[in-house]
This record gives sequence, C-alpha cells and structure tokens, in this order.
Amino acid sequence: MTVKKEGGWQQLSVEPVYENPWIKVTHEEVLTPSGTPGIYGVVHFKNRAVGVIPIDEHDNTWLVRQSRYALDCYTWEIPEGGAPYGEDMQQAAARELEEETGLRAREWRELLTLHQSNSVTDEIAKVYIAEGLYEGKQQLEDTEDITVHKMPLSQAIGMVKSGEITDALSVAGLLRIALDRL
Repeated sequence: MTVKKEGGWQQLSVEPVYENPWIKVTHEEVLTPSGTPGIYGVVHFKNRAVGVIPIDEHDNTWLVRQSRYALDCYTWEIPEGGAPYGEDMQQAAARELEEETGLRAREWRELLTLHQSNSVTDEIAKVYIAEGLYEGKQQLEDTEDITVHKMPLSQAIGMVKSGEITDALSVAGLLRIALDRL
C-alpha cells in the first residue's frame, strides 16, 4: 500500500531491519517527489530527547561531562536524556536533571523544539530552562559516566563558541539563550 508523505514523497514499502530497546531501523522503498524510485533507511527512536539548562539566581549553570560510546570520547553537555512516549516531556526533563546533577527546580520554561538529525531519523527533542533550583539526589544509571560542573552561563556559551561543546541539543539550547539575551 502506498502512503503519501509531505512534499510529494510516496512510501511504497517498509521493512524492519533492526530493533533494540531504544531504536528501530527500517528500509523503505519510496518514490521521490520527482517520481523516481529510491530507498530510505530511517532510524525511529523509541524515546524523545529532552535537555535542561539549569540556571541559578547568580546566572550559573551546570554541565555534565560524560563518555559517549559511539564517539569514543568525552563530551560536554547540558543534562539530557530520553522521554518515553506517554511520559510528559517536562517531567522527563525534571527526572533527567535530578538523575544527572542532583538538582530539582521549581520553575520550568520550554526553550525550543529540535529535530536533531532529520535526514535519517524521526527523533524530536525539547530543551527546557529550569530555575528556582534546590538540592535533590543524583541517581546515575549504570551506563552513565558523568562528572557535573557548575559554571557561569556565559562560560558555557563560550564553550559552544570555542567548539568545546559539540552535542546538538546543548549547542542549540545554549545558543538560543545567547540569542534571547542580545
């Protein structure tokens, strides 16, 4: 059965290729907008991504430094994680903030929505600002190798400008704050 998509794309068939608890990869036979046959490999995420930029009354924020298996290196990031479908994204962001940093927040504001790799995935992400911070309990998962660093928000934005922060959600969120403050 042919499924019509936005922009003139047509999906002719979908075949699951690989699946694990986090992703499903499909091979799709398509007709391009010009009508020529083609293929698409799509990564379907089973969670949505959430990120949090905590900001205290002195304009400090918290970043995490953690090892990323796929990149084989350590990265600087805002606290972030997955929000299973069915879970409120802001509640997932609050859970991730406490799990990774040990912080909780009284005030939440959605900062942006992002499609992180929209040419091959259907993943959607949201970044929140958390304020009115207070202590909770850090509860790292077995897969997390995290060091938490408190710093001035301006320093974190500077780390984006210098290329020290390359994580897409972190770059987008921190640059959005910088733009909002112009």
